[in-house]
Amino acid sequence: MLRVVLKGNHKSWDEYLPHIEFAYNWVVHKTTKISPFEVVYDFNPFTPLDLIPHPNTHHYFHKEGVSKADFLKKLHEGAKDHI
Repeated sequence: MLRVVLKGNHKSWDEYLPHIEFAYNWVVHKTTKISPFEVVYDFNPFTPLDLIPHPNTHHYFHKEGVSKADFLKKLHEGAKDHI
């Protein structure tokens, strides 16, 4: 993974290492069916993409989907408050 990210620029590998480590530990592994982060902490952390507000498209979804989306929106807002 490090080799692919660096693309031959071997001098700056230390700058990328924390991000690559996070990506490796966040991804679900085929053998365990869970991520290493989840093995240790029992949950996967939020990423910046998880905190992006979702567009208001309630008229396209089933009511159950809307309630789940509202729950996630409140969860995201709560997470933002703790950052």
